[in-house]
Amino acid sequence: MPGSFEDMSKGIFYWLLFCITWGLVFTHSEVKSQHLIISDEEEEKKEEKTPPTSGSISDDIALPYVVDESYKPFILHLDGSGNKYVRFINWNQFLLTGQRNDNDRISITPSLRRVRFLNYAQINDRFMILTHFGVNNVPAEQMHPTGNSMEVKLFLHDAWSEYKVFGEYLSIGTGLHYYNGLSRITGGGTINFMTYDNYRQAWSQLGLSDQFGRHLGVFAKGRIGKLNYRLSFDDAISNSLDVPGFTGERNTTSYIGRKFFPDKASRLFQGYFDYQFLEQESNKLPFRAGSHLGVQKVFNIGFGFISHPNGVVHIDRDSIVHHQDVRHLAVDVFYDAPTPAGGAINFYAVYYNFDYGTNYLYRGIYGTGTSLYTHLGYMLPKFTDAAFFMPYVSYSNRNFDAHLNLSNTMSAGINFFITGHHGKITLEYKSQQASFNDMRPSRDNQLIIQAMVFL
Repeated sequence: MPGSFEDMSKGIFYWLLFCITWGLVFTHSEVKSQHLIISDEEEEKKEEKTPPTSGSISDDIALPYVVDESYKPFILHLDGSGNKYVRFINWNQFLLTGQRNDNDRISITPSLRRVRFLNYAQINDRFMILTHFGVNNVPAEQMHPTGNSMEVKLFLHDAWSEYKVFGEYLSIGTGLHYYNGLSRITGGGTINFMTYDNYRQAWSQLGLSDQFGRHLGVFAKGRIGKLNYRLSFDDAISNSLDVPGFTGERNTTSYIGRKFFPDKASRLFQGYFDYQFLEQESNKLPFRAGSHLGVQKVFNIGFGFISHPNGVVHIDRDSIVHHQDVRHLAVDVFYDAPTPAGGAINFYAVYYNFDYGTNYLYRGIYGTGTSLYTHLGYMLPKFTDAAFFMPYVSYSNRNFDAHLNLSNTMSAGINFFITGHHGKITLEYKSQQASFNDMRPSRDNQLIIQAMVFL
């Protein structure tokens, strides 16, 4: 729906005003928000507090009924020990994206960024199973009059079983999993990003060897002292994003090794290690928190890798076919801690070395070369018991071998937390320069508003 820049600005202003007003009314209802990371084990085992019954101090002074409206996980306990339970989680993320279209007009596009359902069951102290499904990136253009769209499909994200072998030192699991290697944000949880969304290049294998960031395989995880680790040995998908467009042209590199040479390119190995100098983060689930909002003091340094032997096929100038290995390396640092003033600071930086084979490039998203990503956020001291703001900035660049000039992305935004990560509105301005060889393309600028609720 095209319109002027003024129309877009007014629409966004009124929408934000409504959201902020709604949030302030909600917080003044004395809802006591508790910050909960999806992998928190301690929160799941907290006992329900029984609200006091109505009573009176004297015959003419009534003590009102007190209702505890703080967030509590949706858990179905299967016995009284706390070791057998099922937890249910669902979250929705709604987007409004404004940008200039090909007709030099400002367009505003609404979409569903994510609609997800996740549950996991702790059968006993050693066994756990998890199932996660949902849809992603749904604009109105992909919908169907009767809901039978071929483009909008509910699909399986995760499905794995896990067994605790040796305390916190070693757990082993199998299935479709998210225990990714390479970097912290390669396993980032989508319910508690510090920025509007994740860095796209962090999911370096998405659609190339995995299904939407998940591989089918075997994983091991654990903690040895302050060293946290995850490793997996996985099967690569055969119908990668490169398969439909493969033509066999000379001097090209394609991620098609598993499709055409399954005996040589079916397996890959990946891992991530981080040394947690201060407080230890939960590793019950693989989803790493973007921000703890001042609840924990965390300082980690990490290292990760992905190795896929013969993952790509390079056809040289003489039409000779070469098998090439895919190897990625990354180092990162994460700091998240409260400040004396009652706020919190969040910092993350990661350096990637991507090797997809000779001059590999896929639509400017993936490519052989290097990349740097960093972000910095500051949570302002709370002005109510529940609501608070967190402005942030981020920067990234991608230096691909196939292009002479690197691409970069700069963004600035602010989170309005209504009930921590459970109710959040994010406004972000993003400006991206695509990589190029000759003529510099125009920057792609977007203004994004995202509203998220997770329960």
